[in-house]
Amino acid sequence: MAELTSMMNIGKEMARKLTSVGIDSSEKLLELGSKQAFLKLKGAYPQVCLVHLYTLEGAIHNIEFNQLSEKTKKDLKEFSDFLKK
Repeated sequence: MAELTSMMNIGKEMARKLTSVGIDSSEKLLELGSKQAFLKLKGAYPQVCLVHLYTLEGAIHNIEFNQLSEKTKKDLKEFSDFLKK
């Protein structure tokens, strides 16, 4: 199993939070996907925000989160906004 911190965008703090919600490897993050991982994080850490969701998506695709396509960012923002309702 690959360490979470080996993934792009995932620092020690994010890895700690992910591990605390049961996502303890890069394989688990890839299997769950960014939205499901974000939901788990949001349940335990209500202060997580859209940037965290972008970070997870970037990690899954091995790109810097600020290099996500506009289409992907729009989709993720709509998901995040929906959760606020």
